Amino acid sequence: RELARLIESRAPRSGREKIHPATRTFQALRIAVNNELGCLEKFLSEAADLVAVDGKMAIITFHSLEDRIVKNAFLKYSGKCFCPPRIPKCVCGARRRFEVLTRKPIVPSEAEIRRNPRARSSKLRIVQKIAESNN
Repeated sequence: RELARLIESRAPRSGREKIHPATRTFQALRIAVNNELGCLEKFLSEAADLVAVDGKMAIITFHSLEDRIVKNAFLKYSGKCFCPPRIPKCVCGARRRFEVLTRKPIVPSEAEIRRNPRARSSKLRIVQKIAESNN
């Protein structure tokens, strides 16, 4: 509690911020210490090879750092080229292996959030594996 008070005194909440500043700090420490984002990237890479053709992969994220990683991985698996526009030929190795089923993430309804407040920040993204083809 003493550390939480110290953090709040150095990084006070803005007027619209509902989350205690110490919560964000402790979350950032947990993410870094556990290498959670690196593990998520590794999981997505390995899981893509395990999904059978017509199989689906659904991922629920709870904060923007996770969601960005999942979104970009799914875009890459759907064949989106990440090469800079000035390069005339794709060198990133983009291959269309999945179809994105949720262009925008599925988020909980207000009723779901009332029943389960922890769901408020969740986002669900889904892809389906297709027969592999080159871009």
